[in-house]
Order: sequence, then C-alpha cells, then structure tokens
Amino acid sequence: MKILVINAGSSSLKYQLYDMTDESVLAKGLVERIGMDSSILTHKPTGREDVTEVSEILEHTTAIRKVIDILTDKENGVLGSVDEIQAVGHRVVHGGEAFKESALVDDAAKAEIRRLFDLAPLHNPAAMMGIRAAELNMPGVPQVMVFDTAFHQTMPEKAYLYAIPRVLYKKYKVRRYGAHGTSHDYVSKTAAEYLGRPVEDLKIITCHVGNGGSVTAVKGGVSVDTSMGMTPLEGLMMGTRSGDLDPAIVPYVMNKEELSVSEVNSMLNKHSGLLAISGISSDMREITEGMENGDANSTLAFEMYEYRLRKYIGSYAAAMNGVDVIVFTAGVGENSVVLRQKVCEQLTYLGVEVDEALNAIRSGEPRRITTANSKVEVLVVPTNEELVIARDTHRIVLNSK
Repeated sequence: MKILVINAGSSSLKYQLYDMTDESVLAKGLVERIGMDSSILTHKPTGREDVTEVSEILEHTTAIRKVIDILTDKENGVLGSVDEIQAVGHRVVHGGEAFKESALVDDAAKAEIRRLFDLAPLHNPAAMMGIRAAELNMPGVPQVMVFDTAFHQTMPEKAYLYAIPRVLYKKYKVRRYGAHGTSHDYVSKTAAEYLGRPVEDLKIITCHVGNGGSVTAVKGGVSVDTSMGMTPLEGLMMGTRSGDLDPAIVPYVMNKEELSVSEVNSMLNKHSGLLAISGISSDMREITEGMENGDANSTLAFEMYEYRLRKYIGSYAAAMNGVDVIVFTAGVGENSVVLRQKVCEQLTYLGVEVDEALNAIRSGEPRRITTANSKVEVLVVPTNEELVIARDTHRIVLNSK
C-alpha cells in the first residue's frame, strides 16, 4: 500500500509518500505561501535532485493537485498514476475527548473536528482544508485522521483537570489535552526497542523540544501527564510561546496596555519565549551562538529554557515515583549538544551520568548519551511523526475492509 501523509497548515502543506511494503519514503515535500501568487512547491524524490516550482496556489485544493501532479510527473515523479495512492493520512492537532485514537474520515468525524475548532483555531480548520482538498482530488480514496492529542487521552483525571469550577469542564471541556502525542508515542516505544526492554516495564520521560516543546510522563507505555494544556501555550518556555505563567498576568497587562484578547493571545503565542527574552531570535541555534559570543540576553534565554525543561523532568520523575529513561527528541532535543549536557549535569540526584563524548556525537539514529554506570538511561531518539501517521493509516484502512 502506498500512503500519502499530509500535514496541512493555514498557508502551507507538508507531504510524504510512503511505500508500506518496507515503510520507505518515496518522496516528500512542502507547499509554502498558499493563498499567494508566488507559492513555492519544493519536491524531494528520494535519491534524486530536489525540484522547486513557483506558481499561483490560492487554496489547498490546488495545492494537493500540484502535489499529485509532481508525484506523477514523468521526469520528477515517483508514481505512474494517482491511482497508486491507496490511502491518505492527515495530521490533526486536536481530537478533544472524542478521539482516543486515530480514526477513519467520515461525515461524523468531520463534524466532530469542526466542533473542536474553538480548541485549536489555528490548526483544526487547516487540517479540515487538507482533508477536503484530498477528497476533491482523490474521491473514494480512504482517509485517516491521526491526532496529536490522542496519546494523552490515557491521563487520569487528577492530571488532566484544572482546579477551576467543574461546570467549565462539563460545559466546555476545559481540561488538559496535551500535544505532540504522535511524537511522544513514537519515541517512547522506539526507546524501549533500542534498550531491548518491554515499554510496559518502563517509566519514561520524553522531551519533545523544538520551536514548540512539551514533556510527557510515559508509564507502562501510556501517557500519564504532559506539560502542554488545553492549548499548546502551557508548559515549557518555547521559541515564541511563554509557557507557564501566572494567569493573573493576563488581565493585569491587558488593563495596563489596553490590549484586546486577540492582542494578548498574539503576545503570548508569537512574541514571547526565547524571542522575547533574547531579543534576537526564537531559534536555539542563534541563541546558543549569542551565548557563546557573550550576549547576556541570549545567555539568560538559554538558562531559562534549560531550567524550565529540567524542572518538568524532575516533576515527572516525582509523578511516576522514579524514571528509567529520559528521551530527547525534535529539533532542539536532537541537535543541541549543549542543552542536553546542561540538563543532564543537573540531574545527578536521579543517578544520571552523562558521557560528554557520546553526547557530542551527531547521528540520525537512536543513541545513548549516558555512561555505563548511569542509573537512568538518557537517549536521543529522532522523532518520526509522519511514519506513525502512515502506520496508523495503513492499519485502520486494512481493518476497515
């Protein structure tokens, strides 16, 4: 089965085409600047040169058509016909309480996703545009939705409820949902496989840290707590998101600065985090460079980022009454040698002993960065959310026949 995996944003669309015979990637790419007359399609067929096209792509239906055209192009394509695509898997950020696992797209599922627009106003409408565009371009091809929140639906009430009037949960489902669940699921299972131990026997803390970031406590293979909340704003300090803060700050600042709800929402999501503290960038690579060059604001931004990450690791060790494995993944987690080093150096009370030489190695494979004597295994595991989407799509479509 060949499966097209789609991650649709409001003005972008990422794709990967898998051959599930061996789970190989035949091609991948990105459509940027959807809605403009100078949209960019970057197509990367495996083992061949990249192809870039600039054209007018005003909406997602055209974007999907362009993707299909390039996938079936005689010179740059990897398919003889669109009919070879037997299923489409979509990343959907928010599944609320309705979706505890991936689901086949049907009218009822689409109606539920629309109902959840309020919980993910930036992401779920974009996912629906991707689903609708795929339906129009590939009628009759089964589609599957894979949710960022589904993995965290195993959290107990004590972890997902907020200490606010229960009526807000009953009426509006105000609770912790988390995000990055596909990644946390993948890297926790991959870590267990790498160590040759059943995931059911392990207490794992997974740190998905990129421009967005979250930490999850995985006990016995299931999520028991996670740092992101009802939205992706809660938890860690991120590239442009504030993470945890006193909620009283919001009305206080709104009153002082005469800000609207949308303005304060923009401030906390797009103008905070590393960007706000460093004053130069939301990119950890530039923060690290600034720190190495003696920039005080970059140093402070890095220290705040590392400190908050380390605090969450400690709190989840407490939540699970111990930890066997700590996993770093995503852009920052996989690539920032200095961040991993600084975090691990302050976890010696847990029995962590980082090996500087192992930590400095760069590799696209899962690897250990602790010494043989370390009581806690610390691993770097490259995430692969697209593969999880492809696998779930494959499984669900086969079971639906």
